[in-house]
Amino acid sequence: MKHVARTHTSLDEGQWQALLQWLYAQLPMYQRQGAPAMKKDLTPIRQLMDRLGHPHRQWPAIHVAGTNGKGSVSHMLAALFQAMGWRTGLYTSPHLLDFRERIRVDGQMVAREWVHRFVHTHQSAFTSIRPSFFEISVAMAFQYFAERQVDMAIVETGLGGRLDSTNILQPHVSVITHIGKDHQQFLGETLEQIAAEKAGIIKRGCPVVVGQRQPSIDVVFCRKAQQLNAPITFATDTWKVRFRKTAEAGQYVDIWHAGQLWLPNLYLDLGGRYQLKNLATALATWKQWATMQGIDWADKALIRQAMGQVRTTTGLRGRWEVLGQNPLIIGDVAHNVDGLAAVWRQLQALPYQTLHVVLGMVRDKRLEEVLPLFPRAAHYYFTCPDIPRGLDAKQLQRAAATFGLRGEVWPSVVAAYEAAKATAGKSDLIFVGGSTFVLAEILARL
Repeated sequence: MKHVARTHTSLDEGQWQALLQWLYAQLPMYQRQGAPAMKKDLTPIRQLMDRLGHPHRQWPAIHVAGTNGKGSVSHMLAALFQAMGWRTGLYTSPHLLDFRERIRVDGQMVAREWVHRFVHTHQSAFTSIRPSFFEISVAMAFQYFAERQVDMAIVETGLGGRLDSTNILQPHVSVITHIGKDHQQFLGETLEQIAAEKAGIIKRGCPVVVGQRQPSIDVVFCRKAQQLNAPITFATDTWKVRFRKTAEAGQYVDIWHAGQLWLPNLYLDLGGRYQLKNLATALATWKQWATMQGIDWADKALIRQAMGQVRTTTGLRGRWEVLGQNPLIIGDVAHNVDGLAAVWRQLQALPYQTLHVVLGMVRDKRLEEVLPLFPRAAHYYFTCPDIPRGLDAKQLQRAAATFGLRGEVWPSVVAAYEAAKATAGKSDLIFVGGSTFVLAEILARL
């Protein structure tokens, strides 16, 4: 294996890109390569923790799993702890623009030099253990949080739960957001099978907050929690968040608790109506943790402060993100059935003359499940994200045509985006999505 050159000074752009290429090439990355990068075994991450001295035992954590919403919930929780003045670690995936987005403390990304030093220092371990890209990024985050002596870390799982590399944690609270069908090739074909994988993060005696009730799978979580004597709470049993009005960079909502209006007219700096259930989940988790710690969970001023600056304090991107006006341009990382359905419901409620959709997907996406969600009364710009896992744009166009979706093929995401902008009138609407990586390329362009 070619070694990464050691440096004691600031990395230049060439050195940084060389390091990233080494990581991507030597340690397969699921987001880019797909199935070959997946491992169904916690042995490598445990071996890495042994080599590093078990840094994951040096800080408290909240562990978040789910199909949709886990990233937003994680960022909301981080915003709450940051508003409280706690040094807060945040581990999420995938990244949009910069690998370092995955690892943050108080909203600040880990430094390039620290990443380089970590890779160089532990290269012999990587040679012998052969971890995946995700395993090394988890180990990197856990070591960084230990070195920075965080007061709390919010850790989002990757795809599943039970065999996810993050599942070596013994958290203060486990959180499971909405469950939907995605990554069935790894997690199972039915909601019950997928829920069982996500339920794998439930630990003995550790409280678990489930975001919302889903009648077909509630029993999966309740049974697992009972087996492990883990107190279980369903967030939306007690918390309701209701939309009031749209704001330029977010929305105003009313928060109801235990049947009473508890916090009216709260400003949330995240758009997207789907964030309402995510906010209920975050608040239920916050109450569960704070009550255990003897901390005032009902500090309304703190909650207003935190929720009013989730995006700015934690760096969350790609959720109902407004990319331009006249025409209105919205991008979203939603890519599975439930996520896309939520986005389309809100898009179709907006006033516009013509809808333009810049659309790209990955090869392992089940097109027969997601394409029927897209409206026929739109003009499509089919493209392929610039990753090995990207679905050929002509293949996407052919599949879309079987569902009545019409448009042209473009050679790149940026070309498709520019074509949509050139075609759309000021009263039209442009949506960019279908894959995290489509939106990432546009954000990089902007």
